[in-house]
Amino acid sequence: MASGSALIFDEEMSRYKLLWKDPVCEIEVPERLTVSYEALKTHGVTQRCKQLPVRQATEQEILLAHSEEYLEAVKQTPKMSVEELMAFSKQYSDVYFHQNIYHCAKLAVGATLQLVDSVVKREVRNGMALVRPPGHHSQRSAANGFCVFNNVAIAALHATKNYNLKRVLIVDWDIHHGQGVQYCFEEDPSVLYFSWHRYENQTFWPNLPESDYTSVGKGKGCGFNINLPWNKVGMTNSDYLAAFFHVLLPVAYEFDPELVLVSAGFDSAIGDPEGEMCAIPEIFAHLTQLLMPLAAGKMCVVLEGGYNLTSLAQSVCQTVQTLLGDPAPRLSGLTAACESALESIQNVRNAQSSYWSCFKHLEAHLGTSTKRARMDENSGAKEAEKPAPETNTKKTTQDIVWPEPLIRTSPDVRTVVAPPPGVEVSLPEGCQHLGEVSQSATKEVQSFRDKHIQDVTDQNIHQPLGNIISVLDQMMNKEVRNGCIVVSDLSVSIRCACERALMGLAERVLVVFIGDGNIPVKTNDGKVFLVQVCAEETEEECGNRLSLCLREGESFTAGFMQAVLSLILPLAYEFNPCLVLGVFRDSGAKTHLTPVWGHLTSLLQGLAGGQTLTLLQGYDKNLLEVTVSALSGAPVPPLGPLGAPKPADVQMMEKQRQRLQKRWSLVQECWGLLR
Repeated sequence: MASGSALIFDEEMSRYKLLWKDPVCEIEVPERLTVSYEALKTHGVTQRCKQLPVRQATEQEILLAHSEEYLEAVKQTPKMSVEELMAFSKQYSDVYFHQNIYHCAKLAVGATLQLVDSVVKREVRNGMALVRPPGHHSQRSAANGFCVFNNVAIAALHATKNYNLKRVLIVDWDIHHGQGVQYCFEEDPSVLYFSWHRYENQTFWPNLPESDYTSVGKGKGCGFNINLPWNKVGMTNSDYLAAFFHVLLPVAYEFDPELVLVSAGFDSAIGDPEGEMCAIPEIFAHLTQLLMPLAAGKMCVVLEGGYNLTSLAQSVCQTVQTLLGDPAPRLSGLTAACESALESIQNVRNAQSSYWSCFKHLEAHLGTSTKRARMDENSGAKEAEKPAPETNTKKTTQDIVWPEPLIRTSPDVRTVVAPPPGVEVSLPEGCQHLGEVSQSATKEVQSFRDKHIQDVTDQNIHQPLGNIISVLDQMMNKEVRNGCIVVSDLSVSIRCACERALMGLAERVLVVFIGDGNIPVKTNDGKVFLVQVCAEETEEECGNRLSLCLREGESFTAGFMQAVLSLILPLAYEFNPCLVLGVFRDSGAKTHLTPVWGHLTSLLQGLAGGQTLTLLQGYDKNLLEVTVSALSGAPVPPLGPLGAPKPADVQMMEKQRQRLQKRWSLVQECWGLLR
C-alpha cells in the first residue's frame, strides 16, 4: 500500500521574471514560488515529504497538448533579445517571455509528470508540485495568462496514454477559468473538468462566453465539462463548501475517477488582488480533505496562480499538510451560501441534469437563469479585452488582514484500535492496538455502571466501556487522534461515550449512527447532533436530529451518498463538533453498507480536528479494516460509478431538508435552489 506525500520543487523555476513594464503581468513574480517553499520549510513540512527530483519534459510529452509550430516558436525564446521577447509576448494574451522561461516551462511539465508517475505507480499516496510558470490557460498553439505549457492537461493525457486510465478528474480552484484545459478535453469523456472562477457575467478575464455554466462539453464530452461561474466577488468558505457539496462531489462520486489532478490556484484565497474573494487559507485544507477519498487517494496537486504572497504561502501549507494527513483546522462561523453563489450552483445543476444521475431529480431549467445581467451581444471586441487594472481595488485587497492560521499539530499515534479479545488485526501505518485499560479508567467504568446501568448483569461490558474511556482520555491528552472500538451493547456504549466526551473533551458531539433502533442521546440542549441512517421510519421533529430512511436495493449506494453530500456534511460542518462519534450497528448480511461507511468516515475526518471515535457492534473483519483505513487516512474501497437515487429517497431527503433549514443555514435552498 502506498504511503507518504511527495513534494516537487526546484528553485530553477524561479529564475525568470518580467523584463519590461506591464501592469497586467507584473503580479507574476518569482517570489510566488520561493515564499511557498520557504513557508513549507518554516512549518517543518518539507522534511516530512518525499522529495522527488525534477526533470525536464521531453518534446514528445509537450506535444501531447501543444502543436509542433507553437513548440518550435517557444524554443526560439532563449536566443531572443529583450525587444524580441516583448514583441513575441505581444502575439499572445497577458503573458510574458524571458530567455529562461522555456527551460522553466519544461521543468514545470516534467515536475508534474514526475508526480503523476509516482502517484499512479503507488510509490507515494499523493503529492504537490510547486511549479512555475503555471499552465491551465495555455492552449494548443498559444501562450496565455502567464502560462506557457499546460502542465495539468499534459499530465492527464500522459496518465490516460501511459497507464491506460479511463477516468481522470481535474479540479481547478484557481480564480480564473482554465480555458486551455477546457479546450483540450471538451470532447473527451475520459477527463472530467471542473472549474470555478470569477466571471461576473463575462466582465472578468478571460471574458469568454464559453466560461459560463452553459458550456458542458461537446459531442461525446457533453457533461464532462463543468463551469461554476462566480458572478460577484467576496465569496466565502460557505460558498466554496456549497460548490463542493452540491456540484463537484456528487458528480465526482458518480464519475468514479482513477486519478485526481488539482489545478491549485490560490488567487481564490482572501487578500488576492485578482480574486477579491474572502475564503481563508484554511478552506483549502478542507477542500483537499474532501477530495482525498476519491480515486483510492491518488491525488496530484499542481500550483497554478496566487498573487498575494501571504495568503498564497499559507494556502500551500494548508494543502500539503492535509495531504500528509494532518487534521484539518476547524471552521467556525459558517453561514448560508450567498444568493449569487446559490444561483450559479443551481444553474450548473440544471445545465448538467441531462448528463448526471445525481441531478436527475431536478426540475431542469436548461439555459435559463433566475437573475441574469447579460452583456450586450454587440459589444464585439470589448468582450475579449481584459479590463484595465484598478489601482484602488488592488490596494484594498492588499490591505485586507486575516488571522494567521493556527499551527496544525498531530499526535504521534493517529488511530488506536480495540478489537474483541483474542482477535488479531493487521493495522496500517500510524495505527496501534489499544493497550491495557488503566486503573483510573476501570474506576470510571464502575462509577458509570453504578450511576446508569445497575440492572445490567453482563460482566463482559466492562472491557468495551474501559476502552471507550481510555481512548477518549488519550484524545483529550492529545496522545491519539481517533479510535475504533468493537463493542457488544451499543446503547450503553453510546451513552458512555457521549457522557465522557462532554465532561471535558468536547463541547459538541456529532453522532452518526448506521442502523435501526432508538439511540440514548439527548439532543434538545444543542450539545449533540444525531444523524441516523436506517431502514425503519422514525418521527422526529428536533432540530438537532436527522433521520434518513433509505430504501434497500441497487440504488441504495447512490441514495446514501446523496444524503451524505447534500445533508449530512453541510449540517455537520455548520454544527462544528469537537468530536465525531460514528456508530455502526451489527448489519448481519448487509455487506453493501461497508463501502459507503468507509467513505462517510473518510469525509467526516475534516471535522473536529480529526477527532473521531467509531463504535462497531460485533466483529466483522472487513468492516473493521475499512473503518481503520478511513480513520488512518489510508484509501478506502471505491464505490464504483453511481446511478440515480430512488425518487422516494430524494423526496424523503427534501422533506428533511425543508424541516431543518429553519435552523441550519447550510441546507437552506440546497436542493430547491431558487426554484
